[in-house]
Amino acid sequence: MATIVTSKKACAVNPLKMSQPIGAALAFLGLDKCMPLMHGSQGCTAFGLVLFVRHFRETIPLQTTAMNEVTTILGGMENIEQAILNIYNRAKPDIIGICSTGLTETKGDDVHGFLKLIRQKHPELAETALVYVPTPDYLGAFQDGWSKAVTALVETLCEPVPKTVWQVNILPGSHLTVADIEEVREIVESFGLYPIIAPDLSGSLDGHIPETFLPTTLGGAKVAQIKQMGGSAVTIAIGEQMRPAAQALEARTGVPYRLFDRLTGLAANDEFLDYLSELSGTPVSTKYRRQRGQLVDAMLDGHFFFGGKKVAIGAEPDLLWQMGAWLGEMGCEIAAAVTTTHSTLLEKMPAEEVVIGDLEDLESRAAGCDLLITHSHGRQAAQRLGIPFIKMGLPLFDRLGAAHQLSVGYRGTRDLVFEVGNLFIENLPEHHADSWPLPGESHETAPQAETCY
Repeated sequence: MATIVTSKKACAVNPLKMSQPIGAALAFLGLDKCMPLMHGSQGCTAFGLVLFVRHFRETIPLQTTAMNEVTTILGGMENIEQAILNIYNRAKPDIIGICSTGLTETKGDDVHGFLKLIRQKHPELAETALVYVPTPDYLGAFQDGWSKAVTALVETLCEPVPKTVWQVNILPGSHLTVADIEEVREIVESFGLYPIIAPDLSGSLDGHIPETFLPTTLGGAKVAQIKQMGGSAVTIAIGEQMRPAAQALEARTGVPYRLFDRLTGLAANDEFLDYLSELSGTPVSTKYRRQRGQLVDAMLDGHFFFGGKKVAIGAEPDLLWQMGAWLGEMGCEIAAAVTTTHSTLLEKMPAEEVVIGDLEDLESRAAGCDLLITHSHGRQAAQRLGIPFIKMGLPLFDRLGAAHQLSVGYRGTRDLVFEVGNLFIENLPEHHADSWPLPGESHETAPQAETCY
């Protein structure tokens, strides 16, 4: 069991975490015809916009209530009202997702009350869903904001409807990429089930070229689909961060849930496919049996190079658990584990301690490791330490195809074995003639090879 240590430094040096409003905004970006709206100053929205554009390399619809010193003191209802009306008149979204920020949370704006008054004054908004999620950026981290946004969606839009035995809800965590969500959908559909995935970044931020321009998100989970989630046979939550949303959905609609804390690794995917087979009454297809065999063979090929390797990981809790647990199964030692916020998974990490801190904490503990895993802001630390570096998480602004990294399912795990194993192989020390001295000789006394010019 890992010991949880919280960094007590006066400031964060090279921060690892991102704020709750950013996580909530990304969740809203996984909805079709949605406009995320940050209730705060323009700078808060500008930061999130730049971060998402650099990571996904796509146009990102993101609006702000543009609070200033005066409106912050007097209250933000007028700003929210004007922002919603402008968005409604210009973009005609199906849903507006409103995220608070530290500025307005400190002021204490009653946004739920504001929205009731705004709906009374403007009946034309009756068909537009308004979802508010309180996400102060001085608390929690990125995955907390995502979790709260999905929970708010469920509590605002979902109602009990007649059950459909072949329909299932999928609640993916923020640590899953576009490619991961597509893989989960493909696996679920192979059992003859119909998945409603919310949020669904694979529909909105998968890098497709749209036939037309819309000022809102284009693709993702539709409002009508989310309203039908109460009619599913079961909810599958992926990542511990999705437990609150799954519990809220069960409380409102009676749909039971099953949580999978990760889908990376052999045993984790065996459990997932066994559950789908039991749920659908359909045997696992030959395709996935063959993929499982490929993964087992890859693990056999690669375990020589994983055993005993020391790895340092910095990531949000669910991604930290996904990678740390899998690497532990492959025989690696998690020598350093740094995360951003509390989670029940942290104590289960195969490490002596887990630090809630920043990338400086990670760098100070990663010296002598064989591999560093974190997002793009860890590149300087890897260079200073002189150790191999794999970039995972968000943001990845110095790589193409960040959204299409696959790390779940048999196929995604197999590819991870190859990627990480090849990096270990690449950094093995090269032997030469002097590596094996004759009996009675040491490396220092063995004759040295002549240098040729």
